[in-house]
Amino acid sequence: MPGSTRTTTITTGHFTFADWQERVIGPGEDANPRLAHASVRNTFSGGIEAAGTICEYSIVYVTQKTGSYTGMELITGRLDGREGSFAVEERGWFGEDGTVHCTFEVVPGSGSGELAGLRGSGGFTAHHGETTVEYRFEYEVE
Repeated sequence: MPGSTRTTTITTGHFTFADWQERVIGPGEDANPRLAHASVRNTFSGGIEAAGTICEYSIVYVTQKTGSYTGMELITGRLDGREGSFAVEERGWFGEDGTVHCTFEVVPGSGSGELAGLRGSGGFTAHHGETTVEYRFEYEVE
Protein backbone atom coordinates (compact mmCIF):
# COMPACT_ATOMS: atom_id res chain seq x y z
CA MET A 1 0.00 0.00 0.00
CA PRO A 2 1.51 3.42 -0.97
CA GLY A 3 2.85 5.38 1.99
CA SER A 4 2.75 2.40 4.33
CA THR A 5 5.64 2.16 6.80
CA ARG A 6 4.72 -1.27 8.13
CA THR A 7 7.24 -4.04 7.61
CA THR A 8 6.73 -7.65 8.53
CA THR A 9 9.56 -8.99 10.67
CA ILE A 10 10.32 -12.59 11.56
CA THR A 11 12.14 -13.16 14.83
CA THR A 12 13.15 -16.33 16.65
CA GLY A 13 14.52 -17.34 20.01
CA HIS A 14 13.89 -19.68 22.92
CA PHE A 15 11.78 -19.77 26.02
CA THR A 16 12.18 -21.77 29.21
CA PHE A 17 9.40 -22.92 31.53
CA ALA A 18 10.24 -21.16 34.76
CA ASP A 19 7.33 -22.56 36.75
CA TRP A 20 4.35 -24.86 35.99
CA GLN A 21 1.53 -25.17 38.54
CA GLU A 22 -1.29 -27.45 37.32
CA ARG A 23 -4.45 -28.60 39.05
CA VAL A 24 -7.33 -30.81 37.95
CA ILE A 25 -10.65 -28.98 37.85
CA GLY A 26 -12.84 -32.01 37.18
CA PRO A 27 -14.17 -34.60 37.10
CA GLY A 28 -11.13 -36.33 38.67
CA GLU A 29 -7.43 -37.16 38.26
CA ASP A 30 -8.08 -40.51 36.49
CA ALA A 31 -11.20 -39.51 34.52
CA ASN A 32 -11.18 -38.85 30.77
CA PRO A 33 -11.95 -36.38 29.47
CA ARG A 34 -10.99 -34.06 32.30
CA LEU A 35 -10.31 -30.36 32.68
CA ALA A 36 -7.24 -28.82 34.23
CA HIS A 37 -5.85 -25.36 34.77
CA ALA A 38 -2.18 -24.40 34.68
CA SER A 39 -0.43 -21.21 35.76
CA VAL A 40 2.95 -20.88 34.10
CA ARG A 41 5.87 -18.46 34.12
CA ASN A 42 8.22 -18.41 31.15
CA THR A 43 11.51 -16.68 30.39
CA PHE A 44 12.12 -15.63 26.78
CA SER A 45 15.43 -14.91 25.02
CA GLY A 46 16.26 -13.99 21.44
CA GLY A 47 13.93 -11.65 19.55
CA ILE A 48 11.61 -11.58 22.56
CA GLU A 49 13.39 -10.80 25.83
CA ALA A 50 11.16 -11.22 28.87
CA ALA A 51 11.53 -12.77 32.30
CA GLY A 52 8.67 -14.18 34.36
CA THR A 53 5.82 -13.83 31.87
CA ILE A 54 2.33 -14.52 33.18
CA CYS A 55 0.52 -17.38 31.41
CA GLU A 56 -2.78 -19.13 32.17
CA TYR A 57 -3.90 -22.33 30.39
CA SER A 58 -7.18 -24.24 30.27
CA ILE A 59 -6.43 -27.86 29.36
CA VAL A 60 -8.64 -30.74 28.22
CA TYR A 61 -7.08 -34.17 28.65
CA VAL A 62 -8.74 -36.60 26.24
CA THR A 63 -6.57 -39.47 27.48
CA GLN A 64 -3.86 -39.54 30.15
CA LYS A 65 -1.33 -38.28 27.56
CA THR A 66 -3.30 -36.46 24.83
CA GLY A 67 -5.41 -33.34 24.68
CA SER A 68 -5.65 -29.70 23.75
CA TYR A 69 -5.38 -26.33 25.45
CA THR A 70 -5.96 -22.62 25.12
CA GLY A 71 -4.21 -19.90 27.03
CA MET A 72 -3.32 -16.26 27.41
CA GLU A 73 0.17 -14.99 28.09
CA LEU A 74 1.22 -11.48 29.09
CA ILE A 75 4.73 -10.66 27.91
CA THR A 76 6.56 -7.62 29.28
CA GLY A 77 10.06 -6.82 28.08
CA ARG A 78 11.59 -6.19 24.67
CA LEU A 79 10.78 -7.30 21.13
CA ASP A 80 13.80 -6.82 18.86
CA GLY A 81 14.89 -3.89 21.06
CA ARG A 82 11.47 -2.23 21.41
CA GLU A 83 10.29 -2.00 25.01
CA GLY A 84 6.71 -2.65 26.08
CA SER A 85 4.20 -5.37 26.71
CA PHE A 86 1.65 -7.38 24.77
CA ALA A 87 -0.64 -10.36 25.22
CA VAL A 88 -0.87 -13.48 23.06
CA GLU A 89 -3.67 -16.00 22.77
CA GLU A 90 -2.34 -19.56 22.48
CA ARG A 91 -3.96 -22.70 21.07
CA GLY A 92 -2.37 -26.09 20.96
CA TRP A 93 -2.54 -29.83 21.28
CA PHE A 94 -0.31 -32.57 22.64
CA GLY A 95 0.12 -36.11 21.42
CA GLU A 96 0.83 -39.54 22.86
CA ASP A 97 4.62 -38.99 22.60
CA GLY A 98 4.45 -35.79 24.67
CA THR A 99 5.06 -33.43 21.75
CA VAL A 100 3.24 -30.10 22.17
CA HIS A 101 2.21 -28.08 19.09
CA CYS A 102 1.21 -24.45 19.62
CA THR A 103 0.20 -21.43 17.58
CA PHE A 104 -0.26 -18.00 19.08
CA GLU A 105 -1.57 -14.62 17.99
CA VAL A 106 -1.18 -11.14 19.46
CA VAL A 107 -4.40 -9.99 21.16
CA PRO A 108 -5.51 -6.97 19.08
CA GLY A 109 -4.86 -3.67 20.87
CA SER A 110 -2.77 -5.23 23.66
CA GLY A 111 0.59 -3.72 22.65
CA SER A 112 1.88 -0.95 24.91
CA GLY A 113 4.91 1.34 25.01
CA GLU A 114 7.05 0.98 21.90
CA LEU A 115 4.91 -2.05 20.98
CA ALA A 116 1.64 -0.11 20.57
CA GLY A 117 -0.01 -1.24 17.34
CA LEU A 118 1.70 -4.65 17.42
CA ARG A 119 0.13 -7.41 15.32
CA GLY A 120 1.51 -10.86 14.70
CA SER A 121 1.46 -14.59 15.11
CA GLY A 122 3.84 -17.43 15.73
CA GLY A 123 4.29 -20.87 17.11
CA PHE A 124 6.46 -23.56 18.58
CA THR A 125 6.81 -27.32 18.90
CA ALA A 126 8.04 -28.66 22.23
CA HIS A 127 9.27 -32.21 22.62
CA HIS A 128 8.77 -34.17 25.85
CA GLY A 129 11.59 -33.55 28.30
CA GLU A 130 12.84 -30.31 26.73
CA THR A 131 13.27 -27.45 29.14
CA THR A 132 14.11 -24.89 26.45
CA VAL A 133 11.86 -24.50 23.41
CA GLU A 134 12.47 -22.64 20.13
CA TYR A 135 9.77 -20.21 18.96
CA ARG A 136 9.11 -18.30 15.73
CA PHE A 137 7.21 -15.00 15.67
CA GLU A 138 6.15 -12.98 12.62
CA TYR A 139 4.95 -9.45 13.41
CA GLU A 140 4.54 -5.84 12.41
CA VAL A 141 4.23 -2.66 14.45
CA GLU A 142 2.18 0.26 13.11
